[in-house]
Amino acid sequence: MYSEQELIDGCVSNKREFQKLLYQRFSGNLLSLCFRYCKSKEEAEDILQEGFLKIFKNIHKYRGTGSFEGWIKRIIINTALEELRKNKREFITEDIDGLRIQPESFDGGDSIINTKDLMKYIQALPDGYKIVFNLFVIEGYSHGEISEMLNISSGTSKSQLSKARIYLQKMMLANERIKVQI
Repeated sequence: MYSEQELIDGCVSNKREFQKLLYQRFSGNLLSLCFRYCKSKEEAEDILQEGFLKIFKNIHKYRGTGSFEGWIKRIIINTALEELRKNKREFITEDIDGLRIQPESFDGGDSIINTKDLMKYIQALPDGYKIVFNLFVIEGYSHGEISEMLNISSGTSKSQLSKARIYLQKMMLANERIKVQI
């Protein structure tokens, strides 16, 4: 098994064997990342392929500062966002009727929801909510970073996150009748 640096060097040298190995090492996690921004598996696979083309084209620009995995994740996320823009999805200014209502108070104990079910709920979010939720909660970007990435204000990012949380809680209550702290 090759080290990360050996894989990078092989890809910089444009060696197909190393490109294949790099793809095999990271594609599983990156496909999951792509799917968080898409509506279908096919769309996620397309974004993954496009993202890897960008990774291979630009791998010589990676300078070793910060994690390599973080560098490729950033490329994949940006590719997903570009694809959403290219398809002219209005993913930031969406508003859903009734979402300004505060979530209901809960009685009873905490229930646990598994990751697979949570991902289904996140996939069902409107694009704007889903993107900001993923970037903030899952990827760990700040509202300032999100505002730069999406060309929106920090306040819009915060608002979309708040609405996403309320929307998720309402979906979970309606479908599962469970309490989840997000």
